[in-house]
Amino acid sequence: MTQPDATRSAPPEPVEAELAHDLAAPHHGLAPWLRLALRVVPVILLGAAAWALWREFHHLSFAAVTAAMAGWGLRAILLSLALAVLSFLLMGAIEWVGLRWTGARVPFGPTQMGSFMANAIAHAIGANLLISGAIRARVYDRYGVNLTQVAGTTIFAAASFAVGLGALSGAGLLLASHAALARTAIAPTVARALGVVLLLAVAGYIVLCAMRRRSILVFGRGVTLPDLRDALAQLILGVVDNGIAAAILWILLPAGGPNFVTFVGAYAVACIAGLASSVPGGAGVFESALAALLPGVEPAAMAAAFLGYRLVYYILPLILAALALAGETVRGAQRS
Repeated sequence: MTQPDATRSAPPEPVEAELAHDLAAPHHGLAPWLRLALRVVPVILLGAAAWALWREFHHLSFAAVTAAMAGWGLRAILLSLALAVLSFLLMGAIEWVGLRWTGARVPFGPTQMGSFMANAIAHAIGANLLISGAIRARVYDRYGVNLTQVAGTTIFAAASFAVGLGALSGAGLLLASHAALARTAIAPTVARALGVVLLLAVAGYIVLCAMRRRSILVFGRGVTLPDLRDALAQLILGVVDNGIAAAILWILLPAGGPNFVTFVGAYAVACIAGLASSVPGGAGVFESALAALLPGVEPAAMAAAFLGYRLVYYILPLILAALALAGETVRGAQRS
């Protein structure tokens, strides 16, 4: 995380260019072979995901998928929409904590709107740190938030998501019953070991935040970690937000599928695979990973749930956020 800077200074270069430097700079310190791997691995993962999706769903008919969607019922649809709204509200709460950590003071209402636009657009089109950072810079500029604070807030929110996802997936893999794990593609022993590693990583982050108050050097830059209170806020809000996102997809599955604890563990692992792929929204990679981890779910029902999840959590928020950003741009031009 970038060191908080409460001072206001005019950017010497365009917002997008300066943010691109601040948010992407760590990659410049990587070894050439690692930079090459970061370009090649996503292509391989995307190809593997396309093949896995074809293998799982190529035999499905449109009628079978629409029949599965018809089985949702109005209650499941309304609940999924309500959960999506709650998830974005929690992202706004994380953003508000992150802004205050950097020294910025933005009212809670505008923070919610800025967070919604940044997250909804960036999640759907990719380049998450850069896109969301550029949107935040535009929205929060009139509140005196400088680019250092924008970068810090962006990385604070990303760390909250990572910590929450790690804790949720670790707990899900450890708490799932042996019988439930046996019905997935993860061997129970491997699942338990992975759960322990993830929880230890999260605990290590919290302990480091509690004990290390001096900046540490990461990729040649000084990084100041949040204090214990902010780190715990990241953990709690991140866990709840990721759990709600998982519930959106879970409630669209038919009855008799995996219980929520087992599903959360598989969902989080699939999210990690999607993030590692660098594909916008993990599209294809997330679905193929989750389908592989939950082979007991009927393919038509799984495909229908994927479509509903993408519509509720990605497409509709993207449309609304794009309209809101367009309105914000017009109002900004009028103020200028």
